[in-house]
Amino acid sequence: MDKHPTVHVSLDLRRKKRCSYAQSIHTNQRQQQKQYRSSTINSSSRISPLDISMTTPKNLSMTILTPFLRWNSTGLTVAGVGGLSGSTPDKLNAPIDLAVDFSNTLYIADFNNNRIQQWLTGASNGTTVAGQANGAHGTGAAYLNAPAGVIIDSNNNIYVSDSINARIQKWTNGATTGTQIAGTGSSGSAYNQFHTPYFISQDINTNTLYIADYNNHRVMSYASGASNGTLVIGGQGPGINSTQLYYPVGIHFDSVSNSLLIANYGGQHIVRWTLGENNWTLVAGTPGIVGSSSTHLSYPTGVTLDPMGNMYVADTGNHRIQLFLAGQTNGTTIAGITGLGGSNSTQLNFPYSIRFDNQLNLWVADTMNHRIQKFLRY
Repeated sequence: MDKHPTVHVSLDLRRKKRCSYAQSIHTNQRQQQKQYRSSTINSSSRISPLDISMTTPKNLSMTILTPFLRWNSTGLTVAGVGGLSGSTPDKLNAPIDLAVDFSNTLYIADFNNNRIQQWLTGASNGTTVAGQANGAHGTGAAYLNAPAGVIIDSNNNIYVSDSINARIQKWTNGATTGTQIAGTGSSGSAYNQFHTPYFISQDINTNTLYIADYNNHRVMSYASGASNGTLVIGGQGPGINSTQLYYPVGIHFDSVSNSLLIANYGGQHIVRWTLGENNWTLVAGTPGIVGSSSTHLSYPTGVTLDPMGNMYVADTGNHRIQLFLAGQTNGTTIAGITGLGGSNSTQLNFPYSIRFDNQLNLWVADTMNHRIQKFLRY
């Protein structure tokens, strides 16, 4: 699939043999975020821990942030059986992306099982809500083939990047078959095609979808109902100059700044692309350089923001989750142990995707441990 099998080893083998906080956030929350991010706060201000998901001052100082941006270093396994892959309802096989709704129900892109699993809070088993429960892959409307990204909307409709089938499928809430809403089902570089689509993000104000088109080294946007996509960035081959992407995986649309955060897996960095601009801005990592220091990344995949504009990165090759305070290029490890992959409760093993719930608890797709981990904020 790519030139970096170190991270993708088990996922790549499968491709060779056979050839992603819920995204739905209320509009009024977005408007409040925009207001709060542009506001100021002084050193005497106080914030309740329960207010943090709605309070987003852009210039909040580190001394104020520290008490509220803390997570338990021990993760709780909320889906899957750590270290064991399988296709039974209690197991996952390389879960690569996840979404969390407002009731903390999980939707998991169970990559090697070709299905999307719904996992209710406290459940020991998942329910297949897209694809086949037995893990069978195919090209029909009821099938998936290596689903690599999942988001849900406010009606709990499910959008899936069906990577090997080179399409985006929409599964209406409760449906047993999906509808192809982007892509043709065959790989290509035309504007109505994908070549291994990965994570998806949505502008909930316009319902525009943004898709990381991995092997085309580009991001495409699809307006609601459109049959052809629009090139947003990239498409010039792999590279690290300010107009190129290099195997993009993670993507996050930030409505506050009208921009996209993109995890450049092959480029070892995270970039911000403001819609309408001609070049990206580097926000984390060192282009082209793999490393494990606080300013380096190793094959990053997932990326997301909290309501204050702080950025979180699944630093996949370093087996850790990094927090970058807004405007900062030095990361802090908040989950996992740098360079030490493992399956105990403080470790991660090639984590791919990260999400927050409405209490800012951190949910991680711990891909090669075949589990979803939850790190409680305190």
